[in-house]
Amino acid sequence: MELSHQFTVPIGVEETWAHFNDIASVAECFPGAQVTEADESSFSGSVKVKLGPIALQYNGSGTFVEKDEAAHRFVVDAKGKDKRGNGTAGANVVVQMTDVDGSTDVSVTTDLAITGKPAQFGRGVMQDVSDKLLGQFVACLEQRLTAPEPEPVVEAAAPLASAGETTAATPPPPRAAPKPPPPPVEALDLGSAVLPVILKSYWKQALGALIGLAVLRRLLKR
Repeated sequence: MELSHQFTVPIGVEETWAHFNDIASVAECFPGAQVTEADESSFSGSVKVKLGPIALQYNGSGTFVEKDEAAHRFVVDAKGKDKRGNGTAGANVVVQMTDVDGSTDVSVTTDLAITGKPAQFGRGVMQDVSDKLLGQFVACLEQRLTAPEPEPVVEAAAPLASAGETTAATPPPPRAAPKPPPPPVEALDLGSAVLPVILKSYWKQALGALIGLAVLRRLLKR
């Protein structure tokens, strides 16, 4: 199935292009995704997906089959397989960036092929769900791209001792506290994303089914 998305980020196209080429950093904004290895032409990692009581983890890799820096366009071919053998996922992703008055319009076209449990949802549901997930991704991306740079800390120089005065030994600077480990990657809860879409699209059918169940239950109690 083919899915299409468009969004705008409030920075120039060159900076946007550079950021998207850092796949590991971009993946941190996508729920459930983690990149373990990456270079200029390929990457590998995993995506954790939760579908109700079912937990899936797709391990796979991706390759830049096309990268045009002048046109700000790249094409990625990615493939993954659930580690328990419950399905596969493959995607050919085309990303096109266009400068618009200092901002960047990003167009993403995805040719998605999936098997297993997530394949039960049709294109309409998958498009709506991916739109919702994209909204979360763009919000995270904008926060990163527009966050102010931290100001450098300038330490004052120690005063010079005058003639005849002795100076105390300058204590060593305090050791920097170790950085906390990165938070664990939370699984992409596809169930919570799909349920509102299904209720919105099929609320009449769902209501009819509930009424039917209520009537049947009442008849059985007689």
